[in-house]
Amino acid sequence: MSRPDEMTHSTQPFGTYAPTGLVRWIVAQTQRLPDEDWGARRLALILRRFAIRMLRGRPLDVERYGARMRLHPYNNNCEKKVLFTPQFFDPVERRLLAERLRPDCVFIDVGANVGAYTLFVAGQSGPGARILAVEPQPDIFDKLAFNIAQNPFGTVKAVACAVADAPGELTLFVDQRNSGESSLKVVGTNEGAAIQVPAVTLLDLVRGEGISRIDAIKLDTEGAEDLILEPFLRTAPPSLHPGLIILEDGTDLWQTDLAALLTSHGYRRIERTRLNLIFERA
Repeated sequence: MSRPDEMTHSTQPFGTYAPTGLVRWIVAQTQRLPDEDWGARRLALILRRFAIRMLRGRPLDVERYGARMRLHPYNNNCEKKVLFTPQFFDPVERRLLAERLRPDCVFIDVGANVGAYTLFVAGQSGPGARILAVEPQPDIFDKLAFNIAQNPFGTVKAVACAVADAPGELTLFVDQRNSGESSLKVVGTNEGAAIQVPAVTLLDLVRGEGISRIDAIKLDTEGAEDLILEPFLRTAPPSLHPGLIILEDGTDLWQTDLAALLTSHGYRRIERTRLNLIFERA
């Protein structure tokens, strides 16, 4: 369930929470800091903490990656990064998507969070694109749906479910200190952080949406990427195998050697970033 303050925030029109005063100055300064400078990153964290204290629970309405977003920089690291230091948020991954995806692309965002990847791709593509944003956690799904609705793209569909190796109702474990880290595998550190969510397989999701090709997919499921991809690659026709795959690097958590599995299906790894592995189909 959403907190009462978040429910109130969601009823206000976009622009109600535009940055002002010192918070506006901090947001502007942190966006200018260079990505490759450790000292700049440290300064950004200090300024970010100060601004968050000043906000006192309020969100901020901003434009990021060519899209409008209402961001709540409290218990979600993704929202903190996108709000204060969008230049630090997966720059290699975003560059590759911009280079590889055509205007009528099909993109699936599994573990979409509040929509940073989804809205970036929507802004890069054209009216013929199809974008699925899949998010199982109800609170975050509400934020994702709100952010999608603030933009005129018309190419994005949000789906409220988990993606797993079998359909049904599954337990989702949520780290309440960072609500973006929800997983079907990893139990969060806080008590009472388990919720029940509906789940589908990736193949069932794709077929249910009438999708006949996938140009790119991003999977950020906190160690459950193998549960999703292994059965999909085994059962889906090659015509459905994505051209580009961005995986959160859960090597230590996977029960399957996904790199070897992807290689066996004609993929090659083209990038390894601090958080992700990126594969391209030959």
